[in-house]
Amino acid sequence: MAGHWDGLPECSLLVRHRLKVVLPACYNYVMLAIEQVILDFIRNTYELIGWPGVVALMALESACIPVPSEIIMPFAGWMLIESGPLAAAFILLAGVYGALGNTIGSAIAYVVGMWGGRPLLEKYGKYILIYRHDLEVADRWFARRGGWAIFISRLLPAVRTFISLPAGIARMNFIRFLVYTFIGSFIWSTGLTYGGYLLGVHWEQIRNVMRPFDPFILAVVLVLLVIYICRHVRKAQKS
Repeated sequence: MAGHWDGLPECSLLVRHRLKVVLPACYNYVMLAIEQVILDFIRNTYELIGWPGVVALMALESACIPVPSEIIMPFAGWMLIESGPLAAAFILLAGVYGALGNTIGSAIAYVVGMWGGRPLLEKYGKYILIYRHDLEVADRWFARRGGWAIFISRLLPAVRTFISLPAGIARMNFIRFLVYTFIGSFIWSTGLTYGGYLLGVHWEQIRNVMRPFDPFILAVVLVLLVIYICRHVRKAQKS
């Protein structure tokens, strides 16, 4: 009987090794397929309406719809600027358009968080371990550090797409929220546009460099979420 089990450790190691190879490859394939669909949509938008398309697409990104600005702005730097005159002026203009779109989309997400998310959490938040005390803590935190939090979040992939919702739920000062959103988004949009302009037809290299950061950022968010849940469960058990 022992002979039937002798090869199991080696078999298990082989399976784990293959999973380590196959799973990342499948993830990359799926992400590339999704990004190709998004790229075709962005290209069609630019061909149809040009610069207003930048505003519209960046508004979608900041309204909690994951249309990557790492594709929107570098592609604009190549497709809308690369072959035209006055490149420096248009790169700054692209930054303004991108920031304007982000600010519009962020304002929408903020209002949704304030008028929709806040009442829901006040009423039903206890079922997902979010209590009124937690909302009050978030209110105070955004009142003290919300400006810098919004500014830094606008420079982070993935996080920048969703930060407006909690800012609205915490009822951060709206004007302050818009100012920091515009400044951070302008820096982000201008940098991506300039990179796309410099790289030309190879603008996709920007996304290739930044893509590995997405799972890392999501993993950090999940870890923080687990810590939050564990702390609240322990408090509930003690009480």
